[in-house]
Amino acid sequence: MTGGTESGASYWYGDADDARSTDVLEAMRAYRAAEVAMRRRTQQAMDMGENELLVLRYLARARQRDEFVTPVTLSRYLGITSASTTALLDRLAKSGHITRMPNPGDRRSIIITSSARAEDEIRHTLSSMHDRMMHVVRSRTEDERSTIIDFLDEMREAVDDIDA
Repeated sequence: MTGGTESGASYWYGDADDARSTDVLEAMRAYRAAEVAMRRRTQQAMDMGENELLVLRYLARARQRDEFVTPVTLSRYLGITSASTTALLDRLAKSGHITRMPNPGDRRSIIITSSARAEDEIRHTLSSMHDRMMHVVRSRTEDERSTIIDFLDEMREAVDDIDA
Protein backbone atom coordinates (compact mmCIF):
# COMPACT_ATOMS: atom_id res chain seq x y z
CA MET A 1 0.00 0.00 0.00
CA THR A 2 1.01 3.54 -0.62
CA GLY A 3 0.47 6.44 1.76
CA GLY A 4 0.08 10.10 1.04
CA THR A 5 -1.22 13.41 2.21
CA GLU A 6 -3.67 15.67 0.50
CA SER A 7 -5.08 18.91 1.94
CA GLY A 8 -3.35 18.17 5.24
CA ALA A 9 -5.13 14.83 5.69
CA SER A 10 -3.28 11.55 5.78
CA TYR A 11 -4.76 8.54 4.04
CA TRP A 12 -3.82 5.11 2.77
CA TYR A 13 -4.95 3.76 -0.54
CA GLY A 14 -4.47 0.66 -2.60
CA ASP A 15 -4.35 2.10 -6.12
CA ALA A 16 -4.56 5.31 -8.14
CA ASP A 17 -8.37 5.07 -8.37
CA ASP A 18 -8.66 4.95 -4.57
CA ALA A 19 -6.29 7.92 -4.35
CA ARG A 20 -8.39 10.04 -6.76
CA SER A 21 -11.58 9.01 -4.96
CA THR A 22 -10.05 10.13 -1.69
CA ASP A 23 -9.04 13.41 -3.35
CA VAL A 24 -12.72 13.98 -4.27
CA LEU A 25 -13.83 13.36 -0.68
CA GLU A 26 -11.11 15.70 0.62
CA ALA A 27 -12.24 18.40 -1.84
CA MET A 28 -15.81 17.97 -0.56
CA ARG A 29 -14.63 18.29 3.05
CA ALA A 30 -12.69 21.45 2.19
CA TYR A 31 -15.79 22.91 0.47
CA ARG A 32 -17.98 22.07 3.47
CA ALA A 33 -15.49 23.74 5.82
CA ALA A 34 -15.44 26.86 3.63
CA GLU A 35 -19.24 26.90 3.52
CA VAL A 36 -19.49 26.58 7.32
CA ALA A 37 -17.07 29.50 7.69
CA MET A 38 -19.11 31.55 5.20
CA ARG A 39 -22.32 30.79 7.12
CA ARG A 40 -20.65 31.88 10.35
CA ARG A 41 -19.56 35.18 8.74
CA THR A 42 -23.09 35.69 7.37
CA GLN A 43 -24.62 35.01 10.78
CA GLN A 44 -22.31 37.58 12.33
CA ALA A 45 -23.03 40.15 9.61
CA MET A 46 -26.79 39.71 10.03
CA ASP A 47 -26.59 39.18 13.82
CA MET A 48 -28.54 35.91 13.55
CA GLY A 49 -28.12 32.28 14.42
CA GLU A 50 -28.09 29.35 12.02
CA ASN A 51 -31.77 28.51 12.50
CA GLU A 52 -32.87 32.09 11.87
CA LEU A 53 -30.99 32.14 8.57
CA LEU A 54 -32.35 28.73 7.62
CA VAL A 55 -35.90 29.94 8.28
CA LEU A 56 -35.43 33.08 6.18
CA ARG A 57 -33.98 31.14 3.26
CA TYR A 58 -36.76 28.54 3.54
CA LEU A 59 -39.39 31.30 3.53
CA ALA A 60 -37.79 32.99 0.51
CA ARG A 61 -37.90 29.71 -1.46
CA ALA A 62 -41.50 29.10 -0.37
CA ARG A 63 -42.48 32.58 -1.56
CA GLN A 64 -40.97 31.85 -4.99
CA ARG A 65 -43.11 28.69 -5.19
CA ASP A 66 -46.24 30.42 -3.80
CA GLU A 67 -46.34 27.98 -0.88
CA PHE A 68 -47.75 28.65 2.57
CA VAL A 69 -45.45 27.96 5.51
CA THR A 70 -46.76 27.22 8.98
CA PRO A 71 -44.84 26.96 12.25
CA VAL A 72 -45.34 23.17 12.11
CA THR A 73 -43.65 23.10 8.69
CA LEU A 74 -40.69 25.02 10.11
CA SER A 75 -40.48 22.81 13.21
CA ARG A 76 -40.23 19.74 11.00
CA TYR A 77 -37.74 21.38 8.64
CA LEU A 78 -35.45 22.45 11.48
CA GLY A 79 -36.03 19.37 13.64
CA ILE A 80 -36.86 21.43 16.71
CA THR A 81 -39.78 21.51 19.13
CA SER A 82 -42.82 23.72 18.65
CA ALA A 83 -41.77 25.75 21.73
CA SER A 84 -38.33 26.39 20.21
CA THR A 85 -39.96 27.30 16.90
CA THR A 86 -42.27 29.78 18.64
CA ALA A 87 -39.30 31.42 20.40
CA LEU A 88 -37.37 31.61 17.12
CA LEU A 89 -40.37 33.12 15.29
CA ASP A 90 -40.88 35.61 18.12
CA ARG A 91 -37.27 36.81 17.69
CA LEU A 92 -37.66 37.10 13.90
CA ALA A 93 -40.98 38.96 14.24
CA LYS A 94 -39.50 41.35 16.82
CA SER A 95 -36.58 42.14 14.49
CA GLY A 96 -38.98 42.74 11.58
CA HIS A 97 -37.80 39.76 9.50
CA ILE A 98 -41.10 37.84 9.39
CA THR A 99 -44.81 38.45 9.53
CA ARG A 100 -47.52 36.21 10.88
CA MET A 101 -51.02 36.13 9.43
CA PRO A 102 -54.07 33.91 9.80
CA ASN A 103 -54.07 30.82 7.59
CA PRO A 104 -56.93 31.31 5.13
CA GLY A 105 -57.38 27.53 4.82
CA ASP A 106 -57.25 26.72 8.55
CA ARG A 107 -58.27 29.38 11.06
CA ARG A 108 -56.50 27.47 13.85
CA SER A 109 -53.06 28.06 12.37
CA ILE A 110 -50.98 30.93 11.05
CA ILE A 111 -48.89 31.51 7.96
CA ILE A 112 -45.31 32.76 8.26
CA THR A 113 -43.79 34.96 5.54
CA SER A 114 -40.48 36.74 5.31
CA SER A 115 -40.64 40.51 5.22
CA ALA A 116 -39.34 42.62 2.37
CA ARG A 117 -36.67 43.84 4.79
CA ALA A 118 -35.47 40.27 5.41
CA GLU A 119 -35.30 39.44 1.72
CA ASP A 120 -33.42 42.68 0.97
CA GLU A 121 -30.99 41.99 3.81
CA ILE A 122 -30.35 38.43 2.65
CA ARG A 123 -29.98 39.54 -0.97
CA HIS A 124 -27.53 42.28 0.03
CA THR A 125 -25.49 39.99 2.31
CA LEU A 126 -25.37 36.96 0.05
CA SER A 127 -25.59 38.37 -3.50
CA SER A 128 -21.85 38.68 -4.22
CA MET A 129 -21.19 35.17 -2.90
CA HIS A 130 -24.10 33.83 -4.95
CA ASP A 131 -22.81 35.61 -8.07
CA ARG A 132 -19.34 34.06 -7.61
CA MET A 133 -20.86 30.61 -7.15
CA MET A 134 -23.08 31.04 -10.22
CA HIS A 135 -20.01 32.03 -12.24
CA VAL A 136 -18.39 28.70 -11.32
CA VAL A 137 -21.54 26.77 -12.28
CA ARG A 138 -22.07 28.67 -15.53
CA SER A 139 -18.50 27.88 -16.59
CA ARG A 140 -19.42 24.17 -16.71
CA THR A 141 -20.97 22.46 -19.73
CA GLU A 142 -24.50 21.11 -19.48
CA ASP A 143 -23.09 17.56 -19.30
CA GLU A 144 -20.72 18.56 -16.48
CA ARG A 145 -23.58 20.21 -14.58
CA SER A 146 -25.69 17.08 -14.97
CA THR A 147 -22.83 14.90 -13.71
CA ILE A 148 -22.28 17.19 -10.72
CA ILE A 149 -25.99 17.16 -9.84
CA ASP A 150 -26.14 13.37 -10.09
CA PHE A 151 -23.00 13.02 -7.98
CA LEU A 152 -24.24 15.36 -5.25
CA ASP A 153 -27.67 13.71 -5.20
CA GLU A 154 -26.07 10.29 -4.79
CA MET A 155 -23.72 11.56 -2.06
CA ARG A 156 -26.68 13.13 -0.22
CA GLU A 157 -28.53 9.82 -0.44
CA ALA A 158 -25.47 7.94 0.84
CA VAL A 159 -25.21 10.28 3.82
CA ASP A 160 -28.98 10.28 4.46
CA ASP A 161 -28.93 6.46 4.60
CA ILE A 162 -26.55 6.47 7.58
CA ASP A 163 -28.37 5.73 10.83
CA ALA A 164 -27.88 8.16 13.68
